Formats: sequence, structure tokens, C-alpha cells
Amino acid sequence: MKVEIGRYIKQKGGYSSFLPNKYPPKGILVISPGILLKASEAERLIGKLDGVTHTLPDVDFFLSMFVAKDATSSSQIEGTKATLIDAIELDSGVATGQTDADDIIFYIKALHYGIKRLETFPLSLRFIRELHSVLMTGARSTHFADPGEFRRSQNWIGGTVPANASFVPPSPDDLNTALSDFETFIRNEKLTLPVVQIALMHAQFETIHPFLDGNGRTGRLLITLMMYFRKLLENPVLFLSSYFKKHQKTYYQKLHDYHNGNVGSWLEFFLDGVIETAKESIQISKDITKLRDLEMEKIQALAKRESESGVVILKKLYSQPIISSKNVMEWTGFSRSGAIKAINRFVSLGILVPKTGSEAYDKVYTYKKYIDIFIK
Repeated sequence: MKVEIGRYIKQKGGYSSFLPNKYPPKGILVISPGILLKASEAERLIGKLDGVTHTLPDVDFFLSMFVAKDATSSSQIEGTKATLIDAIELDSGVATGQTDADDIIFYIKALHYGIKRLETFPLSLRFIRELHSVLMTGARSTHFADPGEFRRSQNWIGGTVPANASFVPPSPDDLNTALSDFETFIRNEKLTLPVVQIALMHAQFETIHPFLDGNGRTGRLLITLMMYFRKLLENPVLFLSSYFKKHQKTYYQKLHDYHNGNVGSWLEFFLDGVIETAKESIQISKDITKLRDLEMEKIQALAKRESESGVVILKKLYSQPIISSKNVMEWTGFSRSGAIKAINRFVSLGILVPKTGSEAYDKVYTYKKYIDIFIK
């Protein structure tokens, strides 16, 4: 379906910026039967995923890895070179080299802030500005981002100046109207299926591009947060950034198609991502449960004292799977020698693996089988 999302307006600088029409524009909510079927399948799988995650023991521990995986992919889309392993090491306090993993940590911090904030505050422009502030304040990759403030100057995508850019978002003079329409749209829960509204929300946000920097990461955060806000998911375990990273060129092309009026093309891409990612997350949840049960059997076969401390350590490993003796000391209250004994026990059980090249005095260990579930 072809929908007139907006038009290009000539600016004094000799370039043209995009002026969105009143949102939602006529025809955008007329969804084809094929897309409706796909949307229904996406929402069915989201519901199934939500049910599966309720069977996860100690679900809060596992959420950290789902979040870290999305944060890594979202940051990598924007050029961050750090990996999931780098982010876990930095968060665990065992990082041994300089990386740009702090971009990932800021993303994780912003997501946690957003989830907590939505418990008492509505999804709104103010909320989005607060989210951006947490995401960008102090982040190493921030370049004149003006955290938490909508832009007051022209930005552009691609090219070196607006005149040769691949896309020029609304001018600062047109920004307030576009954002007001956007806020009204995301707060109206009766317009269409939630997953369709979330797809349109993301595309329209990226079209408006309201911040000087951090629009991509903020927009991807909003996908998960809006799913949570609309109660599609009780726990944030469905993230699309890895799908967008996997199909990065297509992702950008489909967003380009969207503001050129090919809304159906964008919706199909987005819904395919939800379906694919939900299936992957369901399998991850099942694999986690299976692994956890096997490891717990090993721990419970130990003598009582070793078993009790082992259960504490194992639970913690699901949120922090790269550790040193310092971490175990914090979790258990053990002395350093006691922590090392516990770690060696986990190594002998095949749960932890020593990291090659780490310092002999405070060696680093990884829960490799668990990490591999998320990065395979």
C-alpha cells in the first residue's frame, strides 16, 4: 500500500527537508489481509514467549543477558565495535582492555530506567526525552547530542551536508508539530493491533529523528518499552536489534521505503523480525531451562555446605556469566581462598571455564555454555 507520509520542503540552505503529514495519515491504518495475518502470528508468538519465560526459574537473573544481547546489537548498528563479551566483562568489573563497551552499558541503563519509569509515568514525549538523557549523558560516543533535549538545528542522514544527504528529517521549525502528532498516536491504544502500532511508531520516530544523536538507539529502545507498556510482555525478553543488525542494509532500506510511502514493505519486514526473534527467544528460554536443570543437579549432588553456596553462585552466574574470585567473595562472603575453592569446584564440574590470558592472581572465568546460548 502506498501512503503519503509527508513531502519535501525546500529550505533556505538550498536543500529539502521532510515534512510529515498529519499523523496518522489517511490510509496508513488500512492493513492488508496478508499483513494482518502476519501481525496475528507475531502477537501469538509474543504471547507464547511471555508464557515460556514465566516458567524460567529466577527469571530476573536471565533477563540481564537478553538485555545485554539487544544492547550490544543496537550499539553495533551505530558503529560500536565492542562485543557481548566485552560488555559482560565491563559490567562484571573484570575488563582487561579498553573498548567502547560503555555504549552498551548506557543502553542497558536506559532500558532499566525506562521499565521502572513506565510503572508510574505514561509513554510520552517527556518520557522519551528522559530516556534519551539517560542513554546519552556521559556516553563516550556522544557527539554534541544535547542529552534529553529535542534538537534545535537541522540534522541529516548520510552525506556530509544536508544538500547531499540520503535523507533530511523535519526542520526544527516543523519538529514540534510532528512530535505532537507522534505523541497523540502512541498514546491512543485503540487504533490498530498493538504490534502494528509499535512497528509504525518506530518508523515514524526514525523519520522525525528528533535528537541530534542517538535516534536509532532511542527508537529501538522504544520498541521493547512500548511492548512492555502495552502489556504484550510482562518481562522484556523480545528485542529486535539483533534482527536489525543481521539485516542492517535492509533495515535502513525499509525505513527509507516507509517515509517514501511504502508502509506495507516496512510492516512486513518488522513483523517478520518479531516472528523470527520470538521463535529464537522461545528456544533460548527452553535451552536456558534445560541447562539450568542439568547444572543444578550437579550442584545438589555436592555435600550440603558446598551445595548451598553452589546454588547461590550458580544463580548469580545467570546474570553475570564472566567472573573472578572477587565476584564470588561478594556473593557468598567467602575469603579469597574460599572463593577460589568454590570456583575450582565449578571448573571441575564443567560449569566454569578459565579465560585464556587472564591474570594469574585474579583469574577470570566464563560460564561459556550459557553465553553460547545467546551468541550462537
